[in-house]
Amino acid sequence: MTGLPAFLLTPRHRSALILTTLVGLGLGGTAVWVHAANDTPADKAAAPKTKARPALTVTVTSLQAADWPLTISANGNLMAWQEAVIGAEAGGLRLLDVLVNVGDNVRRGQLLARLQSESVSADVAASRANLAEAQAVLTEARANADRARQLQPGGAMSTQQSQQAFTAEQTAAARLEALKARLSADELRLSQTRITALDDGVISARQASVGAVVQPGQELFRLIRQRRLEWRAEVPATELVRIQPGTQVSLTPAGGQPIQGKVRMVAPTVDPATRNGLVYVDLPANGSARAGMFAKGDFELGRAAAQTLPQSAVLLRDGFSYVFQVGGDSKVTQTKVVTGRRQGDRIEITAGLPSTAKVVASGGAFLGDGDGVRVVESPATANTAQPAAAH
Repeated sequence: MTGLPAFLLTPRHRSALILTTLVGLGLGGTAVWVHAANDTPADKAAAPKTKARPALTVTVTSLQAADWPLTISANGNLMAWQEAVIGAEAGGLRLLDVLVNVGDNVRRGQLLARLQSESVSADVAASRANLAEAQAVLTEARANADRARQLQPGGAMSTQQSQQAFTAEQTAAARLEALKARLSADELRLSQTRITALDDGVISARQASVGAVVQPGQELFRLIRQRRLEWRAEVPATELVRIQPGTQVSLTPAGGQPIQGKVRMVAPTVDPATRNGLVYVDLPANGSARAGMFAKGDFELGRAAAQTLPQSAVLLRDGFSYVFQVGGDSKVTQTKVVTGRRQGDRIEITAGLPSTAKVVASGGAFLGDGDGVRVVESPATANTAQPAAAH
């Protein structure tokens, strides 16, 4: 029936042919659906998967024990131990000579400058002449008083005359003492025309200028006594109790060489604004430090054990310290840690990391939590984390 051409089929035959075709298509679709429905989860799991490629090639490290010094870090300024102000004591005199400049080392009593002394010398000469005259007057008054003492008992000299002789003697003696004091004052004023160093040290400032007329108390020089400097360290109040006189200190001025010092004194007060107290540290006299320098230093309180990592293994994110632990599945886990002391290229880990943990030695900045890595054992193979080569 189906072998006949379509145009020879009767309407009844055509209807039967269409129905047969639709039934066949329906059965085929049902078979396809049933086959898809019969796929099990095990069949799906058996399908091949693409293996995740490691994000980075890294080296690993672990905590290492070390014996590190216990220190307290602080900042402060280098200052003169004592800076003496050398000024003029005599006033109204002109500076004739200035014999030293800033940076000169001087000895106690060394002449630094000279003031005009002619007028003062004349006053000294006049005082000496007056003193000599008073001495002569006193000698005569004493002779008269002695004569009165001899004649008064016999009545050869009246009581009034005797009293006048005794009074003249006392007056002459008093005048002599006054002129001695005046001469001493003039001689002292003459000595003040010579400006001298009051101690060994170095001249740190100079305001003296030749030709200037000085006034009493006017500053001419500043002297760092005995060339001694000290470091005035600002230490938090909570740490002051741990620092005692005699504690060794290592400090480094800005741009200078390390200097060893020793605590002389801990200030008895704390600044209420900063809550810091001053610690005074004596420094060697002949060092490279200069007054006014800023310096950072460490107070050495002893030694203690530490668990350390390379600083390259510790990342600072959002104000906290992290490391990346490497698990057995070669995936990394970001772990928060607590850090402590630093020495060289290593840092102390005080909490947050097991002693047996393996952490990424460097390159953690390129990693994220859960990333896969390829670990190489030899540090020479990869000192820093490098992207894995494409296969």
